[in-house]
Amino acid sequence: NHTKILQELLMDILRALSSPNPDICKKVLDVAMDIVNVRNVSEVVSALKREVTKTEEDAVEAKGAYYRSMLIRAIHGCAARFPQVAESVVHVLMDFLATDSGMQVIIFVRAIIEQYPPLRASVLSKLLHNLEDIKNNGVMCVCLWILGEYCETAEVLGEAFDDINTQLGEASFVLKNDEKQAQEKAAAEAAAGPKMVTKNVVLSDGTYATQTVYSETKKQEDNTPGLRKMLVEGDVFLGSVVSSTLTKLCLRASDMPGDFSPVRSKDMAMKALLVMCAIVKMAEVTVTAQRSSHADCSERITLCCRALLDPKANALLKPIMLGKGKAAFGSFLKSLKDKESKDTKKGVVAPSVQADDLIHFRQLRSSAVASGELDLDDGHDLARATGYEDGGSLLSSELSHVYQLSGFADPVYAEAFVTVRDYDISLEILVINRTPNTLSNLNVELSTMGDMKIVERPQSQNIGPLDQSTMRASIKVSSTETGHIFGTIVYEDAATKEKFYINLNDIHMDIMDYIRPATCTDEVFRSMWAEFEWENKVAITTSITGLSEFLDHIVKSTNMSCLTPFDDSQKGSFLAANLYARSVFGEDALVNVSVEKKDDNDGELAGYIRIRSKTQGIALSLGDRITTVQRGFRPGQ
Repeated sequence: NHTKILQELLMDILRALSSPNPDICKKVLDVAMDIVNVRNVSEVVSALKREVTKTEEDAVEAKGAYYRSMLIRAIHGCAARFPQVAESVVHVLMDFLATDSGMQVIIFVRAIIEQYPPLRASVLSKLLHNLEDIKNNGVMCVCLWILGEYCETAEVLGEAFDDINTQLGEASFVLKNDEKQAQEKAAAEAAAGPKMVTKNVVLSDGTYATQTVYSETKKQEDNTPGLRKMLVEGDVFLGSVVSSTLTKLCLRASDMPGDFSPVRSKDMAMKALLVMCAIVKMAEVTVTAQRSSHADCSERITLCCRALLDPKANALLKPIMLGKGKAAFGSFLKSLKDKESKDTKKGVVAPSVQADDLIHFRQLRSSAVASGELDLDDGHDLARATGYEDGGSLLSSELSHVYQLSGFADPVYAEAFVTVRDYDISLEILVINRTPNTLSNLNVELSTMGDMKIVERPQSQNIGPLDQSTMRASIKVSSTETGHIFGTIVYEDAATKEKFYINLNDIHMDIMDYIRPATCTDEVFRSMWAEFEWENKVAITTSITGLSEFLDHIVKSTNMSCLTPFDDSQKGSFLAANLYARSVFGEDALVNVSVEKKDDNDGELAGYIRIRSKTQGIALSLGDRITTVQRGFRPGQ
């Protein structure tokens, strides 16, 4: 609890952002966000802005877009908590709308423009200026939504309508045959690459030589605006967003007769209707992956056309289209803020041990204590060091990690206490001689299956009649996957000199020992989902009948965190959620749960759980874990 001291040293802490390791940078930013206050927020934001600007240079590009997204998230947090710095950062970040962090930037801009009305005019002007540079379809959708909701003055509204129409171009988004052939030919030439021609030539001194010439076709510059190109490629959803935005602008213009004449308003409505008809025609002709959403988008565009043409529909739809969306977004931001404040209050925990408390080292105590005099504080120190507050939880935790290796009827009984410490597994094997003879050269020979390596093997020992001994072994783990430890006890009977073997039960190393709950943004989750190549698809087979109960059971059983917020009070027949966790080795585990409650299936749940990861081991092991826990559930557990 020395927050004030750290607040004075915050700028020195931020110097650690120069580290090439993104994990260190993430930890530094987390610490900075916890201790930033009104006095140092300006300096912190200035430092973060400098770091964001540096990400365009090659020197920092090694950390990738992940580092830039962390910086943008940190700046967003500062602007949300301290309004005085919002204006200074929003314009800097909007220069990154065309980069791979554009979605995070536009979400930040969307929140700022709702929370701080005085900044709307300057932000909208900057947004219109950067509209032609945007290449990402999702970013373009959010930009158009912002323009449709917050262009409330006549000057900005007219400029927005003209700029969007300029970006759309001619109201026909279906390529003609000659244009299509020219486009396919240009794409084929670009894919073919440069042509290589080899020929023999005679040099000036009369000798022969081989000459190689590379000929590359000149690339034709494509001057098509970004918004038009996206629509021509068949983005039906973007087309519906364009239609909605133009309709909102036309409806607002009709409410400003002093600034927009009736002729100007009708001209705007006519242009919007032509664009909407062209979008519907494009959706009917173009074959794309969004074909399934064609019906929904066509229905939405039809509603927009009716709002502009039918006076009765106009009277009903205008209050909804111009007010409800903004109000819903405001309540969404308020719920996020309330949730964040609850999490902050929940996360404040009083320290159990102060940083300047004395540490007692048993090895450095006086000889009187070492000779056998009992120190009553030993148990308390041990409990504080291991994090257990009472002996009962410590004992139950130990007993859950004890594995029986041999049977009660075997001449030698063995059991192992397994301790998992991230990268290391230590085995404490208790061996009991149940015979009246001395056992010589007793050895526990261990082997492993999986990505594990035995570092320290148990030593050979002699055990007397009905005596016991404890052996220790150490195993190194290098990746997150399910492993098995198996082995054999080998010993000689000292009386008969006969050799005996006892096969031991397997020790199953659970993947849950390495999985830790973690959080990430939706953008980072989607980028990792697209990047990871290993996927395991598990069909849902369970006796649970409730959607939220099933999701809670999966989250608890897999030790993951749910990234998708949901309300138990909401009822429905379908649920989709994203889960995320990280292993102690830094490996990411992504899970998508899609479950449906079917009426024609006796109320049983059906669907799939998809697991993605960078490595095959974690995907398969997590899939096995989910298959086991979903079938083994019983009501009341």
